[in-house]
Amino acid sequence: MYSLNRTLLLISGALSLLACSNPKVEQTSPQAETKAALTGQVINQVADQARELAPPPMPMPAASPVAGAAPKMMLARAMPEPLPLRLPPQQATNTEKYQHLDQHAVKLVADEPVSTFSIDVDTGAYANMRRFLNEGRLPPADAVRVEELVNYFPYQYALPKSRVDGQLVPFGVTTEIAPTPWNPNSYLLRIGIKASDVDKAVLPPANLVFLVDVSGSMEEPNKLPLLKSGLKLLVDQLRPQDRVSLVTYAGGTRIVLEPTSGTEKARISAAIDQLVAGGSTAGAAGIQLAYRMAQQGYLKQGINRILLATDGDFNVGISNFEQLKSLVEEKRKSGVSLSSLGFGTGNYNDQLLEQIADAGDGNYSYIDNLNEAQKVLVDEMSSTLAVVAKDVKIQLEFNPAVVAEYRQIGFENRALKREDFNNDKVDAGEIGAGHTVTALYEITLVGGKGYLEPLRYAKPKAVTGGKADELALLRLRYKAAGSDSSKLLEWPLAKRDIKAAGAASDDLRFAAAVAAFGQQLKGGKYLGQFGYDEIHKLAAGARGDDRFGYRGEFLRLVNLAKSLSTKAPAAAAAPQAD
Repeated sequence: MYSLNRTLLLISGALSLLACSNPKVEQTSPQAETKAALTGQVINQVADQARELAPPPMPMPAASPVAGAAPKMMLARAMPEPLPLRLPPQQATNTEKYQHLDQHAVKLVADEPVSTFSIDVDTGAYANMRRFLNEGRLPPADAVRVEELVNYFPYQYALPKSRVDGQLVPFGVTTEIAPTPWNPNSYLLRIGIKASDVDKAVLPPANLVFLVDVSGSMEEPNKLPLLKSGLKLLVDQLRPQDRVSLVTYAGGTRIVLEPTSGTEKARISAAIDQLVAGGSTAGAAGIQLAYRMAQQGYLKQGINRILLATDGDFNVGISNFEQLKSLVEEKRKSGVSLSSLGFGTGNYNDQLLEQIADAGDGNYSYIDNLNEAQKVLVDEMSSTLAVVAKDVKIQLEFNPAVVAEYRQIGFENRALKREDFNNDKVDAGEIGAGHTVTALYEITLVGGKGYLEPLRYAKPKAVTGGKADELALLRLRYKAAGSDSSKLLEWPLAKRDIKAAGAASDDLRFAAAVAAFGQQLKGGKYLGQFGYDEIHKLAAGARGDDRFGYRGEFLRLVNLAKSLSTKAPAAAAAPQAD
């Protein structure tokens, strides 16, 4: 303490000496120079003595000097300065939502001979899968719905030729059965539906409501900017008899454009151009307002549809999944359907958008690029907008005398109870003009090696009344557009129609390759050793007429998935003999 006091006194004396000197800067006389020199000597001596008397300094971390802090630093030299706080970089949180569904199990025909489901023409899972692979990632298993991958592609199915009550059925039905590519002990049954097409020029007038999410989460380039470009592609296709409204929602809702004639394309496009993102997401309020606008412009003999364009991240108002579904289910009674267009990554809600489109009697699509927008909103506009049959249900009754086991591939979220088939109150899927739908079953014939082991203690059920020449009976129910009562169609599937392996059509083999690809992305539980190489070879050999290049792109995606998949380590080379 004595040493410290002495040091402070020396410094104080030196400062007093300086205070007595003339403060004028202009002073340049010899006397002044001498005084300044003496003063400097005193200060240097004081500093030297202070260094000698002071204890050795403690090591301190490097820090930037703070102006005016020197005296305090001298008194608190024993306290090291804290290191600057460096926060780790913020990582983007992935909150994408997908519905988990177990794949259909293998069923024993003797126990459960009937399979019932609703058709589905959604294709969103394919484009979303493509987005993942193009980003260098395998998609989550729950993001892959096999039927949506298969139904992404057009197939050459028969056009309508059946009649019910004297009227032409609005779609044709094609069936085909051949050996399963991945299982030599089973057969692949394909059911194909082809709706009659309608030229855009003769489509009924359309009353369309663009319901656009402009919340803050839509700011990214693959969201609102892509959405705007896609909608303007559709605007270019509008006819004078069509009308368009534009409703937006963020923290609140807003009518951007009242029902406007298709002749005013510049006005509609300008309204789309002005959309900017910001705020929270009041999706339910937006849906309610969109239905009100659709009713305002309602066309009794026309197409009345809402196109919901969003990433599905609803966080204001009704955000519960089941409540939103119920809202749309109730609103569809008004005669207005709802289709969903999904955009973006990171917070994408696939489950909501897929299910809400099903509840709204519409289609679900995912838009990952402008080419997909062109496909959905231009090339397939008739299919997207014009419904030719609704509440379409399929039921297969397998003949236990011929078929031992079956497994449906895909359509897990469209399964129906057996009694739902004849109940016109139960909602099902819609078919748009020109749509194709493909359903696949893997079946094992009696006497063949199946997936299931025979029971040890239970006796096999006696099979009676079976027809030895029939595999199954195909039933199909549908409601014509504008009707509330269903009509029934039936076709027996003959055993003699089973084809040899080399006789299967390109469409069946390509659909099988796509189905195998989807199953592989979900883990390949039923595929055995049938991997990406075998899938690629099968698809390449069945490419056929590829007018739009979709099948060629599929081959590229198979290669991408193969490169991204985890591979078993190569076996070590055997040691060489001397």
